[in-house]
Amino acid sequence: MSSLFPALVGASWTTAALAQVRSAPRPQLERTNYAGRTVSLGGGIAAATGVLASTLAATQDSRVRAAAGLAVATAGGLGALDDLTEQPQDSGTKGLKGHLRALAQGRVTTGAAKLLGITAASAVAGCLIASARGGSARGRVLDAVTSAGLIAGTANLVNLLDLRPGRALKVTAAAAAPLAMAAGAAGGTAAGVLGTSLAAAPSDLAETTMLGDTGANALGAALGVALATHRSRELRLGVLALTVAATLASERISFSRVIAENTVLHRIDRFGVRAP
Repeated sequence: MSSLFPALVGASWTTAALAQVRSAPRPQLERTNYAGRTVSLGGGIAAATGVLASTLAATQDSRVRAAAGLAVATAGGLGALDDLTEQPQDSGTKGLKGHLRALAQGRVTTGAAKLLGITAASAVAGCLIASARGGSARGRVLDAVTSAGLIAGTANLVNLLDLRPGRALKVTAAAAAPLAMAAGAAGGTAAGVLGTSLAAAPSDLAETTMLGDTGANALGAALGVALATHRSRELRLGVLALTVAATLASERISFSRVIAENTVLHRIDRFGVRAP
């Protein structure tokens, strides 16, 4: 299957959903961003809709399609739960440590529910992907664990990057572009991520919409599926190691500060963003 088709599916569904957001604004979706501007979480809903549609169009393998659909729908759905129902007392609970600490205290935050739900869905998706790939029993177990880690890890990592306009979309597009040239489900899924990211970018950069957890988690999970279905085991293990390292680093290091202090990264980060 050509990668062009899922890319067009992702872009068209995202564009249509964004048009609906513009034509029928919903006050309950409005949030204030880092610069004090009013933005709509409808951008995240549109991106989640587009990337879900594209992942389902990316392959004809029923097990991989089920894995992708489960991972992306769960990530986007639980992201929406976090976006729309987070309690005021939980707003300061951030990072893996924060949510796990809250659980240890008997308090289930929406972030913790998202963390556990995405992990569980990623585990099931990983098993389906490993089953579709085949191989020895020991190889399938390793494959399932690696795939689950990639899906859950990238869903979380893309969400961590969504702190400034366009940042998460630039990263997902940059990661998906070379993957889109791969054969099979990996290329098709990555192409869908790329098409969705490009379609969602203009309004995100203009600071009229934002991805929120809904869009960032869904795009990250889809990118994880693309990586998990790639034929190169070395690539899968290498990216998983980088994802784990970046996630652990995020507990101690501010990505925004690192980007702001690096001239090249800062220019890339600000490229296309609405002027102050």
